[in-house]
Order: sequence, then structure tokens, then C-alpha cells
Amino acid sequence: MMRTARAKYHLGQVVRHRKHPFRGVVFDVDAMFSNTEEWYDAIPEESRPSKDQPFYHLLAENDHSYYVAYVSEQNLVPDDTGEPVDHPDLADLFGEFEDGHYPLQFQLN
Repeated sequence: MMRTARAKYHLGQVVRHRKHPFRGVVFDVDAMFSNTEEWYDAIPEESRPSKDQPFYHLLAENDHSYYVAYVSEQNLVPDDTGEPVDHPDLADLFGEFEDGHYPLQFQLN
């Protein structure tokens, strides 16, 4: 039997991490974990999320830097500050921040 995972968050949505001080914009979603075992094993065992849930690729920022984050659905919450994210790669994928999210805007060759 095939199980269909439904992603709670959508492309262009601003979210923040439930436990760590960063926020970001969703730019891709995996229906279930599809990173490396090394990456997964580096997470402390008591904090490891289940692999059987959506995982999100984020253009993330904190007070010190910009980066790409890979986060389980259980560790995300919507960011309702209404503030834009300043990640320098946002313009490559999305249009201008409006109504709390970024509209997809990319060119296919």
C-alpha cells in the first residue's frame, strides 16, 4: 500500500524552526526523508525526527548568516511576523514578498 504524505507548508511560505532561532522560505519539499544517513545520524538521538514525514528545503537565515536548511515538518511552525526574509538567493526563485509569502518566479530553459 502506498501512503501519500501531505505537506503542511507550501513553496514560498515563510516558516521558522520550532526549537532553533532561524526562519526561512520553503523552496522544495520531500514527501519523506531523503538526505544522507550521515546527516541523519549527526542529529542527537533524542532530537531525531521520524523519517516518515515531509522534509523541507529552506532558504534560511539567522542573526549571523544565510544558508540552506533541511528540516522535518514536526520542527517547523508558520512564521506569522509578516517580515520578509533577506536570504540573497531568494530572487533566483521567487518574486517580491507579498501577503506573507513569496510567489514562485523562475525561468525554465
